[in-house]
Amino acid sequence: MLPVVGQAGALSILAQPIWEPHRRAVPCCVAVKDGKGIGVDILSDLNAAQRQAVTAPDGPVLVLAGPGSGKTRVLTRRAAWLIQERGLPPRRIVAVTFTNKAAREMRSRIESLLGEVLGEGLRGFTLGTFHAICARILRREHTHLPVSANYAIYDSADQRAVMKEVVAVDLNLDEKRYSPDKILARVSSLKNELIVPDDFRPGAYYDEIVSRAYRRYQERLVANDALDFDDLLMQTVLLFRDHPDVLARYQHATDYVLVDEFQDTNSAQYALVRMLSSPRNNLFCVGDEDQSIYRWRGADYRNILRLRNDYPDLTIILLEQNYRSTQTILDASRAVIDKNPQRTPKRLFTETPGTSADITIYEAFDEHDEAQFVVDQLAGMVAQQEVEPGQCAIMYRTNAQSRALEDAFIRAGLPYKLVGATRFYGRREIKDVLAYLRTIHNPDDTVSLLRIINTPPRAIGEKTIQALESWASSEGITPGAALLRLAADPGAGPFSGKARSALAGLGALLDAWRQMREVIPLGDLLKLILDETGYLNYHNDGTEAGQERIDNVLELLNVAREYEDVPLPEFLAEVALVSDVDNLSEEANAATLLTLHAAKGLEFDVVFMVGLEEGILPHSRSQDDPEQMAEERRLMYVGMTRARRKLYLIYTFQRSQWGESVLNIRSRFLDDIPDSLLTMARGATTGVGYRQMTTWGLKAEEPRPVGKQIQFRSGQRVVHPRFGEGIVVESRVSGDDEEVTVVFEASGLKRLMASFANMQALDE
Repeated sequence: MLPVVGQAGALSILAQPIWEPHRRAVPCCVAVKDGKGIGVDILSDLNAAQRQAVTAPDGPVLVLAGPGSGKTRVLTRRAAWLIQERGLPPRRIVAVTFTNKAAREMRSRIESLLGEVLGEGLRGFTLGTFHAICARILRREHTHLPVSANYAIYDSADQRAVMKEVVAVDLNLDEKRYSPDKILARVSSLKNELIVPDDFRPGAYYDEIVSRAYRRYQERLVANDALDFDDLLMQTVLLFRDHPDVLARYQHATDYVLVDEFQDTNSAQYALVRMLSSPRNNLFCVGDEDQSIYRWRGADYRNILRLRNDYPDLTIILLEQNYRSTQTILDASRAVIDKNPQRTPKRLFTETPGTSADITIYEAFDEHDEAQFVVDQLAGMVAQQEVEPGQCAIMYRTNAQSRALEDAFIRAGLPYKLVGATRFYGRREIKDVLAYLRTIHNPDDTVSLLRIINTPPRAIGEKTIQALESWASSEGITPGAALLRLAADPGAGPFSGKARSALAGLGALLDAWRQMREVIPLGDLLKLILDETGYLNYHNDGTEAGQERIDNVLELLNVAREYEDVPLPEFLAEVALVSDVDNLSEEANAATLLTLHAAKGLEFDVVFMVGLEEGILPHSRSQDDPEQMAEERRLMYVGMTRARRKLYLIYTFQRSQWGESVLNIRSRFLDDIPDSLLTMARGATTGVGYRQMTTWGLKAEEPRPVGKQIQFRSGQRVVHPRFGEGIVVESRVSGDDEEVTVVFEASGLKRLMASFANMQALDE
């Protein structure tokens, strides 16, 4: 342990903190007396398990925190305890989160907790997302990289634009056959596994295409002086691996590494935290394998198993006391998750008792009935003042399920918030303005330059752009550098007339803005760009859509005003790393519509989970994949444990798919919940034949008309025009029709009415 540094001066070795290369050192200001910090009692309101975690000894620690068990509190108190009780300077701690929102909350809690003990606050404390921290490291260590310190961070839209060029231009492939998005997803997976183009060994022909695309994609990124999100992680790990001296400097500057949501780390992130925490191995990880739901983007809950294997002296602490939900909700949730293998059993308990009325299960007729039931129940509770709209959430497996819900909310005149729609920083006008800022910051960022070169229109057409690119290539420079050269020497290049004037004019603006960025605040710079380009007038077409775009740009100007003291690179990095949940307004008093994946980390008084049917949750893609099925079960568990007081579990008898009404089988996860924990809601029976024969949640005996012939039989192979080939599981008379249950090879289990299915038998 390093000695405590007093306010009179810092140890020379820490005079320039490695994590804060552009800021002066701030010595730790914790006063110490008899081995204990003078400040608040950090442990007073913690339960026994939380206290054990916060005060755990040095070395590797894994805190398995059940939902609602105070995970953030433990992580926050651990950092505060290290600072106050152990006398550790904040700059010696690295804390990693997965969202900017979580990082802001953690910083705020620590500052509020320690108050005046911190003196100048947490300056020097490295706290942020994996991507943000890696971006900072790579800018500092750019001399070891193929990009400059001013590299651009390409978001998903930028990545897609580059890969489309690779597929269509560089490889001359048919985009319909070789989807740029699909290839990009494969490249992302390779990067998460720390596989560079030279190390990728393709097997099938498609992998050969991926290999060529991956290599050319990376070459284009380097040419544009850019990195994508996955590069931020991979390049940092490769930097540490290939330059042990660089890694040693960061290890020397780091006493403790704290990791939030450890179950969501991928291979690159796991390697990164292991590297940073060595050789001291003061690694404090908080997570829960039962809440790992991001396998599709590289997250691997098995990192918890790897942690156990890699650190034989690992201290494991369970947090099982829940402070969110009723005991009924916890018991039902545990009944679902207990079926998963390779997990640490947890017996969640709470001091809040519950009854079967806490969980309502409802079978709707179709998606419209489902949406109307949600709206009716929510409106009724709000009218009775049982709940505020903002404390209600409707969760679903896929974004497409939101349509019927949105329609129902609009018809009822009820406000709602939609998470996962086009987010603020993904809107066209916002990306245009940010592209201006990115080009000013880094003229070699060709993707951003091409976005704004003729936006608003300035008489620079495709032929002129092609001529600019061709000339720049012949000169061995980027198009952005070519524009700046034209600004300095308007006679340069093969241009004439309007083209020369337009290009030189834009180059002059770009050069002037680059000089102004050093002397005026960010907000003033953005205002100058808007004025000199006429960008707001460009959208002032008298329409509501045009005014909305103007309002969005003005809102971005408000954001820029809040970053007056922040350098342009940091501002661009911040907005590039914002997530959908980070943008969720906490002030609007409206129900929230969101996917189950987006619900992670949130909680609501009332939760409606819709679409709980085989093929939706669990998704049809998981039917033949045990690992994927286990993740679907975790997704169900995460959704259920978001609820504090009331949980609705809803499925439909039929749902429209591919233009047809398909009969459903309710999710197997519902069958795992004991009936004693549930209340069955009854639906109206007016005008719906099947409903008149149903007790919701419990099927009644169906009438069997005399003489009705069965067309399909169990075990028979059939083909459906949409779902393809499958095998009949069951066939029975239903009213005046035949209900056929089929397992399709491509889309899983379906229930169909024979008269509508247009299905044919393949064998007799």
